[in-house]
Amino acid sequence: MRPSIILFAKAPVPGRVKTRLHGLSAGAAARLHAAFVRDMLEMLRAFEARADLELYSDVPTDEWSDLKVSRFLQAGGDLGARLLAALETGLAAGRPQVTILGSDAPALPPSHVERLLASAADVALGPAEDGGFYAIACRRTDPQMFAGVGWSGPRVLEQTIRAAAACGLRVELGEAWYDVDTMDDLERLARSGHVPRHTAAWLAAHLAGRMKA
Repeated sequence: MRPSIILFAKAPVPGRVKTRLHGLSAGAAARLHAAFVRDMLEMLRAFEARADLELYSDVPTDEWSDLKVSRFLQAGGDLGARLLAALETGLAAGRPQVTILGSDAPALPPSHVERLLASAADVALGPAEDGGFYAIACRRTDPQMFAGVGWSGPRVLEQTIRAAAACGLRVELGEAWYDVDTMDDLERLARSGHVPRHTAAWLAAHLAGRMKA
């Protein structure tokens, strides 16, 4: 059986996604999230020759139904419980590695994903600049690998490394990147010169002329 690459995404319900993008309407923020997911799925298609691509949403949604990608629902519980359930399901089915990415890094370089896929570690993490991680790739798991992780805090990566190591799992870090959670992050993305097409279309429609000088 082949490895799997899973994209975790929230259904783009206004008022439930990208709520830290102050100054945007709830509807505009939801459409931006939907664009992020499309761009990340397009980037991840580069790996379809070696891994199965799957989309896990938090609740049922018709968004992205036009895309040819296997779709599943995330398990219940906090983020750790949902990650662990998806990882364990794939590994128990015989997949040699399961990689999960969040949907807040639409300009993530494919080379960063490649490094995680190439890791022979039990757990490979893609560090996010805010103290979390944008991806996790596992060849082994443990029920306590996220024990004590404060998912809303700035030490998620550090706590995850500690918890996984305490379970006897070998941990490796990939290349760092940034999530787009705030308006400053969005402006950084817009100025980067590497904006993927769906996000670029959203920026042109919603933020043209509004960026800080």
